[in-house]
Amino acid sequence: MPELTAWPAVDVLAAFRARTLSPMEYLQALLDRVEAAQPSVNALGDVYADAAMRSAAQSAYRYAGKEGGPRPLEGLPVAVKDETEVAGRRTTNGSLLWQDNVSEVDDPIVERLCDAGAYVHARTLTPEFSIPFWTHSRLWGVTRNPWNPAYDVGGSSGGSAAALAAGLTPVATGSDIGGSIRVPASCCGVVGFKPPHGRIAVAGLYGRDEWSCVGPLARTIRDAALVADAVCGAHPRDPMSLRQEMQVMPAGDDLPGMRVAFSPDLGDWPVTDEVAGACESAAMALRERGAVVEQVDIVIPRALVRTASDAHYGHLFAADLDRETAGRNDELTPYARNWLAAVRDTGLPFLAGRQAEVEIADRLGSVLAEYDALMCPAFAVPAFTAGTDHTVVPFTLDGLELDTFHDLGLTEVFNAVNRCPVLCVPAGRAASGVPIGVQIAGRTMDDPTVFRIGAALEAVRPWPLVASI
Repeated sequence: MPELTAWPAVDVLAAFRARTLSPMEYLQALLDRVEAAQPSVNALGDVYADAAMRSAAQSAYRYAGKEGGPRPLEGLPVAVKDETEVAGRRTTNGSLLWQDNVSEVDDPIVERLCDAGAYVHARTLTPEFSIPFWTHSRLWGVTRNPWNPAYDVGGSSGGSAAALAAGLTPVATGSDIGGSIRVPASCCGVVGFKPPHGRIAVAGLYGRDEWSCVGPLARTIRDAALVADAVCGAHPRDPMSLRQEMQVMPAGDDLPGMRVAFSPDLGDWPVTDEVAGACESAAMALRERGAVVEQVDIVIPRALVRTASDAHYGHLFAADLDRETAGRNDELTPYARNWLAAVRDTGLPFLAGRQAEVEIADRLGSVLAEYDALMCPAFAVPAFTAGTDHTVVPFTLDGLELDTFHDLGLTEVFNAVNRCPVLCVPAGRAASGVPIGVQIAGRTMDDPTVFRIGAALEAVRPWPLVASI
C-alpha cells in the first residue's frame, strides 16, 4: 500500500465514505508530508493548517450523516495557485508588488470547489505574474523539481505540479494562457487539463480572454476528471461561461477504432530526441487499446504562433501588467521587465494576431477533421535548470540560441485555437530523471475524448505518482 499522501483523490474520498479514514487523519498526514518535503521543493507559499483542520472536522460531521451529508469532494484538501483569488487570503501572484494583497472574494473555481465540499489548505507558487515557463521569484525563491532538484518545474503553475509530485496535495488548480498548466504537468510528471474556453468559469477581465483558462492538475486521469466535473458550468460572474455542463469522467480505457494523430514536433519546433521519442512511444502504445495511431505531417510554424501570441498579449496581458506595475519596475524580477518590454516593442496590430490565429486553426483543423485527437509534446525539452532566468542567461540547444517564451512550448498553439480541450499526461522520463509529458488535443468542445485517451494511456503505461524525497 503506498503512503497515504500518494493515494489518488478518488481513493481518499472512497475511504472517507467507507469511514475507514477520517478527513482529519488524512489532513494530518498531508501536513506532516508538507513539513518534511516542502523545504526541499519549495512548492507552497502560505499554508492554512489550522483553518484546514477545522474544515476537515466539519467534513467529518457530514460523513457521519450530519449537516446534510457529504458532498462530491467532501473533505478533500486542494492547493490553489497563488494567482487565483481566495477570499480573506493573500493572492501575491509571485510578486513583491502584491505581497500584501488580500482577496475579498473567491474566484469561481474556488467557489465551486468549496461548494462541492473541498477546502483550500495551501497556496502553490508561481513565477511573477505567471509570465515564464519556469517557477522562481524574488518574493518566494526557487521551486525545485521533486524528481531531480537541479531542475525547474515549469511554469507558470509550477508550484501546483511540484506539490502534486511531492505528495503535498491530492489535487491542485492552475491557470493557462500559453501553456501554464501543461508545461508544469510535463516537467513534473502529473496530469494537467486545459479546458476549452468557457468550460470552467473565470471572473473579470480574463474571463473574456479566449486564450486564458483555469483548470485542474492531478496525479491521475480520474482525479483530474473528478475536479473538472465538479467545477465546470456557467457562473454569473463569467458571462462567457458555458451553460452546458459536461461530465468527462472516463467510463473505460479501451479505444476500439479511435483515430489518433501524432506529431513529434508540429513541423517546426526544436524538440529534443529524448522528448520526441518518449512522446512517440506513448502515442503508439495506444494501439494496445485498439486505437489507430498514425504520424502526420502537420506544420504549424513558430513564427506564425509568435505573431498570434505577441499581438494577443500586447493588447491584453502585457497591457494589463503595464497598468498594474506602472512606476514600480525596479521591484519586478528581470524576466518580468524583459518580457513586458519585448511584447510592448512588437507593436503588432490586433488584426495581425487574429489572422495568424485563423491560419493556425486551419492547419490544426485539417488534422482534426480526419482524426479524433492529435498528440504531440508539451515542451521541447524536459525542463530548464532550476533558478535560471533565460531572459538574462541565453538558452541554447544544439548550438542554437532559442527564445524560451516562443520556441519551446508547443502548448501555445492550443491557446490560439482555444475551443480545443487539451490534456497533458506523463509520457516517459529523461535520463536526468525529469518527467516528459505528451499533449492530447481533442476536437472543439470534445472534452470526454481526451480523458478517454488519457485513461487508456494510463492503463497501458502507468506512471509513478509521487517522488521519493
